[in-house]
Amino acid sequence: MAKIMDIDFTAIRSRVGLSTDAATVLTNVTKVPDALQRLEESGFLVEAARLVAHALPKREAVWWACMCAFHTAPPDLSENDRLARELAENWVRQQSDKLRREAMARAEAGDFATPEAWAAVGAFWSGDSMAPEGQAAVPPAPHLCGTAVAGSVVLAAVRGDPLRQPARLKRFLESGRNIAAGGPGRLAPEEP
Repeated sequence: MAKIMDIDFTAIRSRVGLSTDAATVLTNVTKVPDALQRLEESGFLVEAARLVAHALPKREAVWWACMCAFHTAPPDLSENDRLARELAENWVRQQSDKLRREAMARAEAGDFATPEAWAAVGAFWSGDSMAPEGQAAVPPAPHLCGTAVAGSVVLAAVRGDPLRQPARLKRFLESGRNIAAGGPGRLAPEEP
């Protein structure tokens, strides 16, 4: 988990959206890996997923959102959502402004309603500016990518069958750890 090993948990704590009970288990925790372990052991899987979304570097976080969305994508996933996810994945590989803006356009066309759309928003919010092309740069706030990724992952965890959320989140967190360790974090399509 080299990519999150030295992240100061106190610096991103406010972004994670901790419940009072989850915050209690994190008393005196200063490193992300320790916080992640305590959240998981205590059953706070949603908070653990949000922590990973904010702790991973932006590029890796967007990739993670794409992997989680792919895992729970239904067979009848809309063309627009498929393209939103593919554009976000391509942005991870190339990080061009053109791909980032195309991903956001797909997310917007889908009314920001799916995990794929929020993965695409994460890619967009990872760039240098949220302003339209040719306008003065408006940098996104540092937490926005993590917020979009967290939304994508949490939506993917409840898609189709909310009762599958705990098992899905456990798989997603394994994927996130793999990515944090330098791996691809790939998740196969979920069995029906």
